Formats: sequence, structure tokens, C-alpha cells
Amino acid sequence: MSHDHPHGHDHDHGHEHRGGGWWQRVVHAVRPHSHDTADQVDTELESSREGTRAVWISLAVLGVTALLQAVIVALSGSVALLGDTLHNLADALTAVPLAIAFAVGRRAPTRRYTYGFGRAEDLAGIVIVVFIAASAVVAGVEAVRRLFHPADVDYLPAVALAGVLGFAGNEIVAQYRIRVGRRIGSAALVADGLHARTDGFTSLGVLASAGGLALGWRWADPVVGLLITAAILVVLAGAARQVYRRLMDAVDPELVDAVEHALEHTEGVLAVGTVRVRWIGHRMRAECDIVVDPSLTVVQAHAVAVEAEHSLLHAVPRLGSAIVHADPAPVGGHDHHEAVAHHREELS
Repeated sequence: MSHDHPHGHDHDHGHEHRGGGWWQRVVHAVRPHSHDTADQVDTELESSREGTRAVWISLAVLGVTALLQAVIVALSGSVALLGDTLHNLADALTAVPLAIAFAVGRRAPTRRYTYGFGRAEDLAGIVIVVFIAASAVVAGVEAVRRLFHPADVDYLPAVALAGVLGFAGNEIVAQYRIRVGRRIGSAALVADGLHARTDGFTSLGVLASAGGLALGWRWADPVVGLLITAAILVVLAGAARQVYRRLMDAVDPELVDAVEHALEHTEGVLAVGTVRVRWIGHRMRAECDIVVDPSLTVVQAHAVAVEAEHSLLHAVPRLGSAIVHADPAPVGGHDHHEAVAHHREELS
């Protein structure tokens, strides 16, 4: 017996029906929380809108940063600053795949794509990882080239100022993207925030390079460039690992513990069997097996499954829907451990 139960709320862990007084309890009994699919869609749309808004605000901030840096490039002729400016421009343009992903993710499921289009964000994450890798390659090649062919730079104070400006713009964007991405559960937006942070490191490299050149160290520019490349590679590894785990349906084991805990503490659940949780876009979907009393009627077992799903959707953040399958406990014994062992044996 399975029961699919999409939910329209993004419940906090501290939310319980016991709070709020007798009137709220009466209201909840008469008019319980809506479990209509439309409510879930509204939540999905709001998350996607928030992600899209973060993307376009980031594009505006980085666009202004790159424009101001371009002015200083024209005045100083700094090739290092030119590279940083182009890097910031490229980072701003990552808004394009993300915006497309959020727009596609809002489409309703079809008979071909029955789970919807939330995976578009994961595809955008791959594109962003490629952008970070390309940034590392460009930074490394340019650093090596400068090491063998040093170049003079004019207007060093202006170049240093541009480096500070680039770092500030990228760090603002990075913190904003990462914060919003984690709040709505978007791995792609978090990865893009990490990408912006790598560009901030590049800008700091321009500042350090300008200081070294001011002291007459012509090797400072390429050496700093190589250090920046190493920093980008470290961030690249982290972003690639995060996107890879999302593509492989990996979740934090603590989420599985939370699901099992919620099910175990649901009235009528004798034991918890297999639990599966996966991300689809920035929402999660759970598929679980529970063991119930074999003497229950179909209606009663169904009610236990519904209550189990309701518990899950209240206890686990960003859980968009859940399917709970109820199996009868072995006849002649209702011990939890025996029920689980018997259920898993049947599955195998």
C-alpha cells in the first residue's frame, strides 16, 4: 500500500500543531494543512523565482564590476587586469545557464518527464564546473606565459584599486549566491557562488601583483598567477564533488536519519524498512517502507501511511513529496527488529 503525498509547506523543525492555543488546534482539525499539488507547485515557483532573482542580481553586480575594471584596463594597459576583467565577465555570464535552468525547472511534469524538470539545475551545475575548469586553465596558461615574458604595467595604484574592486564585487556575489542556493537547496547556485569566490581570489592576485611590481619584482605577477591557479583548482574540486554527488542522488546521511526518526515515532508504525531520498532540483523526494500491524484493515493501514508521510513532511526540510509503502508485520510476532529483518528478507 503506497501513498504519494506532495506537500505545500516548507516546515521548520520547530513547527508543531500543539502550539498556538486551542483555536489553532480546532482550525487544524477542521481544516488541516493543504496537501494539494498546487500548493507544492507554488512553493517550487517561489524557490525558482528566488533563485532567478539571485542570478540576475549577481549578473548586475558583476557586470558593473567588470565595466569599471575595463575602464582601468584601458588606462593602464595591464594584461593581468584584463584577464581578471574578462574572468569576471565570464562569471557574470554563468547567469545564463542558471536562469535557463530555473525557468525550465518551473515547467510542470509531463508523461515523458514524470518527475518534472528540476534536474535542469544539475545540468547547469555541470556547465558551471566547466566554466571554473576553463578559468583554471586560462589563469595557469597566462601565469606561465608571463613567467617567461614579463610585461611592464602602468598606473599601478589604479590597477591595485581595480583588484580590490574586483574582490569586493565577487565576494558580495559569492556570499549572496551561496546563501540563497543553500536556502532553496540549489547545488548549481552554490557552485556558481563558489565560482564567484574564485574570481575574487583572482582579483586579490591582481592586487598582490601590483604591489610586487611596485617593488620592482617583475616575477611577482606570474608567481601570484600560479598561486591563483592552485586556489581555483581547490575550489573546482569542491564544486565538482558537490555537483557529482547531486547527479548520483547522494544525500546527507543525517537526512536519512531524520526520515527514519520521523517514521519510527509515527503512531501505528512498528518498524521502518528501506528508506530512499533523492534531490530533484532544489526539492527532495522520499520513498519509504514501513511495517504495520497485520490485523489492520486496508483503510487503517492507509491512514498510518498518510500520518507517516505527514510526519515526514513536517520533520524534513525541503522535502517536497513522499511515498510510504505499508507492509504487514509477520503473523505471530510484532517485534520491531524481527519485522524489519523479515521485510528486508522479502525485498532481497
